[in-house]
Order: sequence, then C-alpha cells, then structure tokens
Amino acid sequence: MNAWNKFWKWYEDKILGSILIIAVIQFIQIPHMVWNADLYLQTGMISRIHPALDWLLYGVDLIEIVSIINVGMIMFSLIKKRRQQRREAYQQLSNKQ
Repeated sequence: MNAWNKFWKWYEDKILGSILIIAVIQFIQIPHMVWNADLYLQTGMISRIHPALDWLLYGVDLIEIVSIINVGMIMFSLIKKRRQQRREAYQQLSNKQ
C-alpha cells in the first residue's frame, strides 16, 4: 500500500473527529456573524469595543480555511469509497456470470 492510500485509510478512520472540528468551526461563526453585522450597521455594541476582541472575531474568518479544506477531503474520501464499492459490485457481478 502506497503512502497516498495509507493516508486516505487513516483519514477515513478519523472522519468523525474531522466532522466535529468542522462543527466547532461553524459554531464559532455565530458570534463572528453578529460582530460582522454590528460592524456593518455601525451600532458599536460589539465591534470596536476592544482591539483584541475585534482581532479575535476577525480572525475567525481565517479558520474557515481549515473547514473548507476538511469538507473537500471528506467529499473526496466518500467519492473514492463509493467508486471502490461500485467497482467491487461490478466485479462480483462479472464473476457470477
């Protein structure tokens, strides 16, 4: 088994943890969304209170990159697995005939 296949086998075994990471990132987006709306509406209730808070809430956008990559890897993994199952089903069908 080459390194590529080993990686995908390992990743598929850890997919639940991967989904949990995505869920946490998406829940973190809620305060960021409220903060962003406050910036847009210029109410000043949450935004521009403290620079560190603004930096933290702005930085949440950067964690989305992890989520986007993770979702892409999950999709690739599931497509790869489904293709393998189809191949095996086709081979079993061919062997019966």
